[in-house]
Amino acid sequence: SDCWWDEEFLLNCSFTGISTLPEHLSQIAIMADLSYNNIKTFLCTDGRNEEWMLKHLNLSNNLISEVSLTTCRNLPVLETLNLNGNAIHTLTLDIPTHAHGSDKYGEVDCLLPALKVLSVERNNLNTVPRGLGLLQSLQSVQMASNGIQQIELNDFQNCSQLRDINLRKNKITKVHPDAFRDLSKLQVVDLRENALTTPQILISLNFFQLEVDLSNNAW
Repeated sequence: SDCWWDEEFLLNCSFTGISTLPEHLSQIAIMADLSYNNIKTFLCTDGRNEEWMLKHLNLSNNLISEVSLTTCRNLPVLETLNLNGNAIHTLTLDIPTHAHGSDKYGEVDCLLPALKVLSVERNNLNTVPRGLGLLQSLQSVQMASNGIQQIELNDFQNCSQLRDINLRKNKITKVHPDAFRDLSKLQVVDLRENALTTPQILISLNFFQLEVDLSNNAW
């Protein structure tokens, strides 16, 4: 491909017109920039089950519509994942179950154990992805400019390290009063430019020492 190395550990494939991930994404790359291409599918593994040393992966501004992180066994040190500016309507983190709901296909205690920043801005999500709590190191989740309509009680369940939630410019009309209650490290919640009609969320967030921005809502 037209990818090139910028210094020793940055693989730069930006603006190269590729439609799939490089077949043998080097295991020595620490940063990989695959932005502004025609990639439609993102699969974490190449089938060889060999661990990559990637810490930062940029897949922004591609054509990705669905993402499953349940197979990401080969990215143990990945810290940031940038999926901004795609067409993602489904982001799967939890494990699919059998039809009867009794047994799981597999057990995953922690997906992407080092991931600190997940950015999925400017996509087509209409709900918060289920299973964010499996990302046990997650500190920042960026979901601005999607179509998310409400924040449910368990959307951020078990996200014990979460510090920053950006939900700006969605279509949120309702936030469950206890949606953020157990997030003891939470510092910033950005709910600007949504469709909230009552400031009830202020009451439930009052016990936090938080920076909360609720400007440009329907009230």
